[in-house]
This record gives sequence, C-alpha cells and structure tokens, in this order.
Amino acid sequence: MSASQKDVKDRISSVKNIQKITRAMEMVAAARLRRAEQRIEALRPYAGAIRRMTRQAAEAAGTEISSLPVLSEHDELDAVALLLVTGDRGLAGAFNSQIIRAGLRAAREHESEGRSVAYSAVGRRGVSTLTFRGKEPVGRYVGFTDRPSYADARDIAEALIASYVDGDVDRVEILYNGYISPLTQEVRRETLLPLQQATILEAGEGQDGDDSDEDDDRDDGHHALVEYEPDPEDILARLVPEYVEISVYRALLESTASEHGARMTAMRNASENAGELIDDLTLEMNRARQAEITQEIMEVVAGAESLT
Repeated sequence: MSASQKDVKDRISSVKNIQKITRAMEMVAAARLRRAEQRIEALRPYAGAIRRMTRQAAEAAGTEISSLPVLSEHDELDAVALLLVTGDRGLAGAFNSQIIRAGLRAAREHESEGRSVAYSAVGRRGVSTLTFRGKEPVGRYVGFTDRPSYADARDIAEALIASYVDGDVDRVEILYNGYISPLTQEVRRETLLPLQQATILEAGEGQDGDDSDEDDDRDDGHHALVEYEPDPEDILARLVPEYVEISVYRALLESTASEHGARMTAMRNASENAGELIDDLTLEMNRARQAEITQEIMEVVAGAESLT
C-alpha cells in the first residue's frame, strides 16, 4: 500500500470514529429530549392556571394594582434587565448563538432610546460570550441547563424581582428558545415585569394551550363573577412572584428541550456528513488502488516487451 493510500485509509478510520461519537450523542440527545418534553407537558396545566389566576386578579384589582412595589409600574423607563437563556454546552447548531444575537439586538433597541441594559445569563455559553464581548452579566446561572429544577427558576426570579422592586431596573425581559419540535425552535422575547406590560396580560394564551376554562366561558358569552378574599391586590402580591417563577421555569424547560432537539439534529447531520465523507474517501482510495494496479501491470508489460 502506498503512502497516499495509507493516508486516505487513516482518514477514513478517523471519520468513522467521529461518526460513532456523533451517533452516540444523537441517541443521548433524543433520550433527554423525550424526558424534557414530558416535563413541559407536566408543567403546562399548573403554568396555565397560575397565568389565568394572575391575569384575572390583575383585571379585578384595576387601578389598585400599583399599590404594592412589585406591582407598581415605574414612572420612567430608564433601565432594562435582559435575561438570556442559553446552554452550558455547544454542538447544538445555532441554539446558543441565535439567543445571543437576539439579546444584543434587543439591547441595541433599548440603548437607541436612551435606556441602560443590565444583562443576566443562564448557561455557560451565554455567560462566556457576553463576558468576551465586554458586557459583563450581573447574574450568572450555570451548571443546570441539561435538567433545570424549580429551585433554579426561583433563584433567578427572586434576583429579577429584587432588582425591579429596588428600582435598579424598570422592565424585565427574558429571551429563550421556545420548543416547537425537535427540528424547530423559535426565539421568544417576553416581558416579565412590570405586570401591566407582561406577556401574561396580552389577549389569549395560545402558547400554553390550556385555556379550556376560558373557552367554556366564551361558549355562553358570560364570565363567572369572582369575589376575592382578601383583596385582589393582596392576592396579586402573592401570585406575582409565583408567576415570575413559573414563567422562568417554563422558559428553562422549553430551552432545555430546544437544546436537546437542536443537538440531536446537529449530530444527525454530522453523522450523515461523515457518511458522505467516508464514501468519498473510499472512492478516492479505490481509485488510487486501481491506478497503482494499472501502473504495476503497465510496468510488467513493458518489462516483458523489453525481453522479447
């Protein structure tokens, strides 16, 4: 075997080893994705109930919604907190980079209107990228993106609420990859605080897909009258932290599922590309072998002719 054939054979061996790794990573990501999907499904009824209760209590409170610090909408919009939800690891296609781009784009929008931006990041990729770009995040949350817990969401939510209540920021936004399917993830940008501008108060909750109670109300054209004890604003004071926590937790779970889906797709594409490369290299090696055999035959024939 010539040196060139040996080089090609070594390359084929290396690519095959890489293909084994990418296939294994694809299978691991697929298994983790199924578990992440189950956690999202389990959360949806509770998340939908919290969102409905918070919206209904906010509607009942009316102008009294601003009587408590956590519910008070600041007079001026001078500072914004952006929470970017990324992953701890790479090898997931554009999963991390698209969140960073969306976060920086949102920051430019605010800064163009004279607002300051305070970054927080979930995941080592987001923290390291922001730090590299000179945008030091005030909140760093790493080490749990493969399987986030509610306690992780609570820690993040408490920090965001504290910064809003203390007046450090006047709005809190979260950017994350919303899970649609293993092949499709979409960047979502939602407002958490103030409650008056939060996504929760927008018409409909289609993304949660669990508004069966409200659908029943629409059927007969009437809504149930609810009497609150204690007052709606007191109930809101308890519900708002729960709402922020559950919203952050839902974003973490959707981001986790999106990451596993993106990694599964990326590793499948890598395996297919490795297979194509192996085919090309095998063809190249066969051609080199054929050329070498042809050359040897020609040398034998030339030697035989020289003896005649």
